[in-house]
Amino acid sequence: MLVEWGGAQRLGTLLSEWFEQRKLLIVTDRLLHQSGLLDPTKASLQSAGFEITIFDDVVADPPEDVMIACATMAKDAGSDIVMGFGGGSSMDVAKLAAVMISSDQSLADMYGIGKVTGARVPLVQVPTTAGTGSEVTNITILTTGTTTKMGIVARQLYADRVLLDAQLTIGLPPLQTAATGIDAMVHAIEAFTGRLRKNPLSDILAKEALRLMAANLITACDDGQNRQAREAMLLGATLAGQAFSNSPVGAVHALAYPLGGHFHLPHGLTNALMLGPVLRHNMRVAAPLYAELADLILGASSVSVDARAMAFVEFMEDLMNRSGAPRRLRDCNIPEGSLPSLAEDAMLQTRLLLNNPVEVTQDDALAMYRQAY
Repeated sequence: MLVEWGGAQRLGTLLSEWFEQRKLLIVTDRLLHQSGLLDPTKASLQSAGFEITIFDDVVADPPEDVMIACATMAKDAGSDIVMGFGGGSSMDVAKLAAVMISSDQSLADMYGIGKVTGARVPLVQVPTTAGTGSEVTNITILTTGTTTKMGIVARQLYADRVLLDAQLTIGLPPLQTAATGIDAMVHAIEAFTGRLRKNPLSDILAKEALRLMAANLITACDDGQNRQAREAMLLGATLAGQAFSNSPVGAVHALAYPLGGHFHLPHGLTNALMLGPVLRHNMRVAAPLYAELADLILGASSVSVDARAMAFVEFMEDLMNRSGAPRRLRDCNIPEGSLPSLAEDAMLQTRLLLNNPVEVTQDDALAMYRQAY
């Protein structure tokens, strides 16, 4: 991993040093492509002798047909190296494209944990938002059917190289800065409180990620040109991604996914909407861990564990309020009558619910949706 302000403008030199392959597929979205943000990177790569194919049909919560179209384009172009350039969706699609270029395995056979077979071509990730941590995770999430999402988890999805160039995040609007930043903070919190695979490494990564982002989120939202805040947020998001690669996320994500699937809300926003209710639901088990995070962010206190834990929850809720992101489901035009079906769909996220520190029943999920409404 390379952390370098302006590094994207010399990616041609960097990739020439790192890899022998020269037929590069760049995976991105159309808005980013048309914005011109990719232009200096493309010029650098072409100057270094790379033959570039650009797939820019990535959309939020990418469906299977987008994934298949990307892999088809890559095969037709003879691409032998892949770069994800953009947000989490672009990087997720890039991961699987790097596998599917040289594989005939169907998507249906890849879903789950450790189901991907074979190798992949070299993979480079360049995030342009500070949120998903997808650049350092081994997970791709695709929308299947109309509203449901499924995950592919495999060692082949880890990138060979990651460039963190916070200059690419300078143009990110305040609302997107808030949503992606809160998404990353949720990654850190859920990794730190995970029931099944929480470990000393994930704890260190999660705590440093949370420390960086708690101190810089509001500055990045209020002053998008602030280099120090942008660099801290991007590094924090990546550390949070490494944290939840070691200790997976839980009920916040499980309840967020149906909101994204049914109502096409940005993933970071859906996490922000559900964080408060889930933190409160988990309090009876996770209070000592929340208290530890309160000590990290707010300073050590002599008050009780429960008081410190509640101070952490209130800090996070206040942070989200100050960020400017919508705070209630009704603010996002979600009908109250949809809450029971959302709760039913959340129960399908067994991979995530199993890692939550407290059991979540369908009635619990409905109660949390109502609390968020």
